[in-house]
Amino acid sequence: MRPRHLTLAVGLAAVWGFNFVVMQVGLRHFPPLLYAGIRFAMAAFPALLIVGRPGVPWRWVAGVAATIGVGQFGLLLVGMRAGMPAGLTSLVLQMQALFTVVFAVTLLGERLTARRVLGLAIAFGGLALVALDFGVSGPIGASALCVAAAAAWGLGNVIQRRAAPPDSLRFMVWVSALSAPPLLLLSLWLEGVPTLASPLEGWLSLLYVAFVSTLGGFGVWGWLLRRYDASTVAPYTLLVPVFGMSSAALVTGEPLTWLKLLAAALIVAGVLYAGTRVKERQQPPSRRQEVLPRRG
Repeated sequence: MRPRHLTLAVGLAAVWGFNFVVMQVGLRHFPPLLYAGIRFAMAAFPALLIVGRPGVPWRWVAGVAATIGVGQFGLLLVGMRAGMPAGLTSLVLQMQALFTVVFAVTLLGERLTARRVLGLAIAFGGLALVALDFGVSGPIGASALCVAAAAAWGLGNVIQRRAAPPDSLRFMVWVSALSAPPLLLLSLWLEGVPTLASPLEGWLSLLYVAFVSTLGGFGVWGWLLRRYDASTVAPYTLLVPVFGMSSAALVTGEPLTWLKLLAAALIVAGVLYAGTRVKERQQPPSRRQEVLPRRG
């Protein structure tokens, strides 16, 4: 990646890392599916009234809405409401990088280089250390929901890469518009008639996840996916748990141990190694070329 694109990817990871703390606050006041539905409704309106058509076939918009909008965020928020803490959730969800690479190789035919494999292995070694430090603090069922959310995100990344929307922000507005109705209907079915009486912090949480994390974040994410292979961009999301655990330690008081710091260093090293390319060395002219006489 170019340096400014690298900075953009790291900044996006910071926004998404803090997002877990913000969502944990919002889930104190809203049931998970209702929270997700309102999030996407706010992201879609009134922006939907001023943006044009998505610029890609509707099947790609619907595919990303089903996988990332309904699948990822629906499963993720239900898992967090079931007991997954913000720090552990930010860790487990980053399995999407592995799912993205697998789906990109199998469905898009992208090339998996030895450098990317080694970089991902180093980064996932860091994730394993964080998991060891957390232990079994999260319920098994809630953890399984977050793993399923990671798989849905990985598949959505590949669909978005295949769609290659010309305008990422406009595309995300339409994805949000198609995600909100099924989430709100599922909320009505499974969570009952909603109540919107919530203190200010609940609505501030929704504003952040709707406009900063969803529109801004996925707009940048799609912009990066349009310029680089999915298997190149996805590893940078492994930085999300670094920011997620740091913000959780600062805001909620979750402990930040030396093992987590070592894991963070491994994650950063692995991501940077996997995401950079080695310049090919210019081969010197062969001996045969040097001794060939000129014609004429």
